[in-house]
Amino acid sequence: MTAPVHALHVAPLLAGIAAQAAEADATRSVAPAVLAALKANPVMGMSASREIGGLESSVVDIGRELEAVAAACGSTAWCLWNHLCTFHFFCGLLGPDTAALLADVTKGRRWVCLPAGAGTSITGRPEGAEVVLTGQAAFGSGARYADHAGVSFVFEGERRPRFALVGTGQPGVRIDPTWKAMSLRASATDHVHYDGVRVPAARVVPFVPGYRALFRDPARPMVNARYREDWVALSDLWLGGMAVGVAEAALREACDGIQGRIAIMGTKMVERPTIHVNLGHAGALVEAARASVTDACARTDARIAGGVTPTETDYLQQLAASMMALKLCDEAMRLVLRVLGGNGLREGGSFERRYRDFQAMPLHINAHPDRVNEQYGRHLLGLPPENPF
Repeated sequence: MTAPVHALHVAPLLAGIAAQAAEADATRSVAPAVLAALKANPVMGMSASREIGGLESSVVDIGRELEAVAAACGSTAWCLWNHLCTFHFFCGLLGPDTAALLADVTKGRRWVCLPAGAGTSITGRPEGAEVVLTGQAAFGSGARYADHAGVSFVFEGERRPRFALVGTGQPGVRIDPTWKAMSLRASATDHVHYDGVRVPAARVVPFVPGYRALFRDPARPMVNARYREDWVALSDLWLGGMAVGVAEAALREACDGIQGRIAIMGTKMVERPTIHVNLGHAGALVEAARASVTDACARTDARIAGGVTPTETDYLQQLAASMMALKLCDEAMRLVLRVLGGNGLREGGSFERRYRDFQAMPLHINAHPDRVNEQYGRHLLGLPPENPF
């Protein structure tokens, strides 16, 4: 999905994003100046349709932006990725009745997140024209930087999930910096606590587990038909593009750094055949990964442009394309590590950080190979899906 850097919305920001990457990793926080610059940049509205003041950008173009940011800083890209793909989901879930709220988020270039991972438990209590939320949510990537959080909850005594969008600055919202992982250290994938947080009851919508089938129903009104494309599938495709950005940056830096290095017995590393073999193999893997996600993104754009509603096969093929791109980039990263060797690690550089950041990508629940392969395999056998997303 490579595009000329100057053609990207984030082009003016890339040098600053890269310059703070090491410090962001060390302090576990993206630089405030970078966050402010991103919020002021048109990239924030790329997944928003024109009806709500967005750019309505192509899936390919969004992937290109994220690939470039990931090459500069994995944590920063991860947070931006979460914003773009979860906002796509929010638009489909909240629908035209909340278009004014969605437009306010878009035009204000406000950041959104979706803390709803394992360990999330939130209950709601109706109180007049409001709903009062209490509980905690986990895995809120970008939560400390966000202006709004999507909240999945159940009413007391019920099991049917509901959804609402909550301002992170509201009274009763507290973000606990719990993300202490080795990867994406500045991603703020934190816990969000809700203590008596009030939301208008009119903004609460059902959170149907099989929502992707519901979104494909032509009778369901949507803000824009692009939101019939599943957000998990798009998140996987864009994650594949980010993996390409990280792997290609690692490969490029390895090629640059190896030029003057001397191996054991005085041999120039740049002249060793095994170096050529491993770097060539890594380069081919990265290009194959890029081709996989670019083709799947382009096919998605063609459906959107043609007004074609996606099918379950389309959804699973999107997931499969991303999964294979991640697998190819994983192999490429290991080959770069082999080329760098002990001296390459001893000398420092950015590879260790990139390698650590990459490890989180194929482990994300949306793109996890075990989840994707099982779903795709069941589909090929004509069996119904069992996973809710």
